[in-house]
Amino acid sequence: MSKLLEGKLALILGIANKWSLAYAIAEAFSREGATLVLTYLGERQKTAIEELSAGLKTTAILPCDVTKDEELASLTQALRAIGRPLDAVVHSLAFANREDLSRPYLETGRSGFLLAQDVSAYSLVAVARAVAPLMTSGGSISTLTYLGATRVVENYNVMGVAKAALEASVRYLASELGASRIRVNAISAGPVKTVSARAIKDFSGILEVIARRAPLRRNTDPAEVADTAVFLASDLGRGVTANTVFVDSGMQVMGF
Repeated sequence: MSKLLEGKLALILGIANKWSLAYAIAEAFSREGATLVLTYLGERQKTAIEELSAGLKTTAILPCDVTKDEELASLTQALRAIGRPLDAVVHSLAFANREDLSRPYLETGRSGFLLAQDVSAYSLVAVARAVAPLMTSGGSISTLTYLGATRVVENYNVMGVAKAALEASVRYLASELGASRIRVNAISAGPVKTVSARAIKDFSGILEVIARRAPLRRNTDPAEVADTAVFLASDLGRGVTANTVFVDSGMQVMGF
């Protein structure tokens, strides 16, 4: 049986640990035959990513701080040196100061607002600019978002606004890159127990509400998000671009 991503080269940014959605996606991509390039932030994280890559079909592990243009330029050079077109990119990057997720949005400071926008939204633009010239056969760029981009979710605050900018960037990038046969989409995942999610105040309460209220009456499984990322990166998703695909047990349709 042929694998959905056989012969494809995929770049995955944002693996933090084995619980992260990016790691679940990397596992699914590897299962479906993709060759992976993974990135890490700083030497401290390098060892962890090397350990996590042991069971994956990985060809390179590269440093990349998406807030630094010189590191993005180095990433482009390193990818070009691999000597084959890049077919898929997964952008799973977001950050906000913990205090900006726990206090009222009205009290968000300028520096905290700009930091969240830089890492969580602008980085998609910067990464797309860095990789697009390498996607000579077209391909897929996917990012991860959340319902808080379009609806007010208590304690999501500055991150919700950053995710709104991220989703708008998906649409504009999809429009501009479509002529190069590059598709750009977002996956809106339901809440999952990741390290970053635990920074959100009362996160366990959110999980309890979804388990009661979502149409499927359960929370999101990271494997479901990963399989959707496989679909978008594969030829099965060849007609899908500029979309936000919800993988959240149907919670996005519910009122309160």
